[in-house]
Amino acid sequence: MINRNKRFVLVFMSLIVLSICLAACGGNKTNNTPAATVAPTEAPTERKLTDALGNEVTIPANPQRVIASYLEDHLVAIGIKPVAQWSVPNGIQDYLHDSLADVPTIPYDLPFEAVTSFEPDLILMAYDANVEGDKFAQYSKIAPTFTIGDKLIADWRATLLKVGEVFGKSAEAQKALDEYDAKAKAAKEKLQSTIPGESAAALWFVQGNFYIVSEKLSSGDLLYNQLGLTVPEVVKEVSATGTGNWNAISLEKLAELDADHLFLVNSGTDADSQALSDPIWKNIPAVKNGKIYEYPSTSSWLYAGTIAYSQVIDDVLESIVK
Repeated sequence: MINRNKRFVLVFMSLIVLSICLAACGGNKTNNTPAATVAPTEAPTERKLTDALGNEVTIPANPQRVIASYLEDHLVAIGIKPVAQWSVPNGIQDYLHDSLADVPTIPYDLPFEAVTSFEPDLILMAYDANVEGDKFAQYSKIAPTFTIGDKLIADWRATLLKVGEVFGKSAEAQKALDEYDAKAKAAKEKLQSTIPGESAAALWFVQGNFYIVSEKLSSGDLLYNQLGLTVPEVVKEVSATGTGNWNAISLEKLAELDADHLFLVNSGTDADSQALSDPIWKNIPAVKNGKIYEYPSTSSWLYAGTIAYSQVIDDVLESIVK
């Protein structure tokens, strides 16, 4: 089975590129941004690390101009500000705005010319495909290039720890995880005392189509595994055959959704939102009972990481725990 996180990112990119009304900000800017700020730790020194593809990469002692497309959540978590941030034509990771507001964008496919223009001193790649063929050699001519790799990137926790290792910030990465886990534990206890045994589901609406989160991946892992909410039968059924973090589901199938609470990420436009006025939709129990909580496409529900998930926890508590 194709790596689930990689598959989701590819699907997500294509959907967002086609979506004409995805709320996002930021176009490419000229390279007059301040250099990335990396907080020094203990006497940084140049190191050699082997990446996921077996390449021995020389990591600069204290990299100041980092490009790590689609790894920005982890960078911010350990106190690193990249010199450019991931983007598709109509979108960025808006939920990181507070930390990356002044950081210019770079296309998700990292054209060589664009990468060169930012004069990076270290490049982190998320997926194997980022450096397939002769791409690794080409990027390595620009700056040392380290690949996290498909296998590791599937686990956001392991990815954060690896990013921390690359930058000599393993302690900061572990601290970010520990603080997040404490927050998730407290939220779980609060939910269990407030709505014991109640169920929930998360939906993504885009271009007139619905996608439901997988039981064990992305925001589904957070809702069910970390926060202890009950998994609806429809979610179990779709997850059993689905291959991605978010899987397509018909409006007719949604009519069977037996969730007490429903979280909706709405990336729709006025032109494609008829489904949200359909009688079938309005008769879904959670919708009918006013237990639906809507978030814009700029929210963090479609992403993974300590920052993304921390914001989702805030959303869940604000919606359910009055």
